[in-house]
Amino acid sequence: MAFSLKKYNTFGLEVEATWGIEINDFVMFDMAFKKIKETGLPFIVLGDGSDVLFKEDYEGIVMVNRLKGMEFSQDSDFHYVKVQAGENFDSVIRTCLDREIYGLENLALIPGTAGAAPVQNIGAYGSSFSDFCRYVEVLDLKNNKIDRIRAQDCAFGYRTSIFKIPENTDRYIITAVELKIPKKWTPNLNYASLEGLEDTSARGIYNHISDVRNSKLPSPKVLGNAGSFFKNPVVEKSVYEKLVSEYDHVPGYGTDDGSTVKLAAGWLIEKAGCKGLRMGNAGTYEKQSLILVNYGGASPDELIGVACFVRNKVADKFGIVLEPEVRIIGKKGECHL
Repeated sequence: MAFSLKKYNTFGLEVEATWGIEINDFVMFDMAFKKIKETGLPFIVLGDGSDVLFKEDYEGIVMVNRLKGMEFSQDSDFHYVKVQAGENFDSVIRTCLDREIYGLENLALIPGTAGAAPVQNIGAYGSSFSDFCRYVEVLDLKNNKIDRIRAQDCAFGYRTSIFKIPENTDRYIITAVELKIPKKWTPNLNYASLEGLEDTSARGIYNHISDVRNSKLPSPKVLGNAGSFFKNPVVEKSVYEKLVSEYDHVPGYGTDDGSTVKLAAGWLIEKAGCKGLRMGNAGTYEKQSLILVNYGGASPDELIGVACFVRNKVADKFGIVLEPEVRIIGKKGECHL
């Protein structure tokens, strides 16, 4: 029996999987694994479906992680927050704020679940998930046991981790994460749009970032989308300097190694003439060119077509090839555009 994925992907695409199940309890994994063994089909795990674009129907099994719960502990220097993978990550931030646990506020309103956060190493406004990760709890299918992978062993990088390595996508199912948040809090204002902010309390920063994001990002309930579609490309400093010589106000952010600069993909897309683009029922959002949207009734082919068109226009104009931030899922699993 086909399993509709429409409500499990925030693009709202009419796609299906061969079989699927919502995991509300740990024992339900046994049902899923039994089905996998019976059919020999591949599988993927979804949270809120806010980081995926299905190219077509998926010939496999989908597990939708709905494990919920949060546990709080502390010592003299840190708060520890263990979060089940199915919890919405922004809800986690708001719960921490209510408990006067500060530090996560720069990650406000990033869509997705706690279980998805370490996969992409989500980040925004000068903060990343890896800044607060203590460990990631996984169901290790190779060794058939629950294990904890320490943050330093997760190979966190810009929108990447060990959980994105192909050989690990079929090995680890993330079941929970534990955050380690310093009790000594100072506001993280190391981002251009936070400079000069009047209310620099944790709640003030959260509210400001939420307002900015809401002004730029459409609700998936109105226009199907998966947030930022492309990664911000990292280029050699010489490439950035060439852009600065040709354009005014080129947004760029220095990286740790000092020899490269992270560019704003949205700026590149806009300068390539793709802001507010519409091709059929898909396009780029009029207020933020980094967002690909389903204007209503879009097919996977239409969204893939827009993504490829934008990537090619940027490459033609700047010689820079954008990489998707969202996961592209094809008939047999994760793939390229």
